[in-house]
Amino acid sequence: MDYSSTYRLAQDIRDSEEYKTYHELKETVMSDETTAALIREYRKLQMSIQMSAMSGTTANEEDMQRFSGISTLLFSKQEVSRYLLSEMQLQQALADIFKIVTEAADLEISVPGIEG
Repeated sequence: MDYSSTYRLAQDIRDSEEYKTYHELKETVMSDETTAALIREYRKLQMSIQMSAMSGTTANEEDMQRFSGISTLLFSKQEVSRYLLSEMQLQQALADIFKIVTEAADLEISVPGIEG
């Protein structure tokens, strides 16, 4: 298999507005240590809650309350909100690419959040 088109795709991703916006905002937002720590905790809690949902169990109530509080705090800051939303947009674009590639290979891979 020739991977040259894969490297072109990687460059296309780096050249995309989604990628550029995400990385510009990331640099700004993550330069503040307090905000960076809150975002790391937000992601950790988000993953824990998502894993609970995927396994069919109820997430820890304390984690849910902490996640809600951190989410409110983070999304109340315009720059952080823009960063997190741009991250979601980039993730969605990458999920779309993954879906196209797996369909081209006739693979049946189930990934939460990706219809297929």
